[in-house]
Amino acid sequence: MPKKRAMGRAAEEKGEPQKTSSPSASRSPEAVPAKKSGSEARRRWTFLTNHSHVLILLNAEPDLALREIAARVGITERAIQQILSDLEEEGFIEREKVGRRNHYRVKSGHPLRHPIESHCSTADLLALILDHPDAKKNAWL
Repeated sequence: MPKKRAMGRAAEEKGEPQKTSSPSASRSPEAVPAKKSGSEARRRWTFLTNHSHVLILLNAEPDLALREIAARVGITERAIQQILSDLEEEGFIEREKVGRRNHYRVKSGHPLRHPIESHCSTADLLALILDHPDAKKNAWL
């Protein structure tokens, strides 16, 4: 058993609150759903990956700062750095330095990577999310 986990269990047994660092801690309170108790408490998952979330955000707002991307996706800035590196290395985005900030351009004709979705391009994915009639109502975009 990892040491960190063992320490957490010991604190639980003593009735002490356990210290955790949650990636959702930087998000606004409205974005984080209420905690569920008992058997309902499960890790949340989504249909799209963090890579696709970053791609969608950059297409909608190409000048977003790394910190803002991390806050919206709900993961660490370091994880965002790695995702941006992955997307740039594979040719899904281009990064241009504009002063002290980065400007990103999503390459929309790039085919998606998994064999199940390889018949679709990034343009198809972006259209699915951003061209939806309710996309303008989404405060996260």
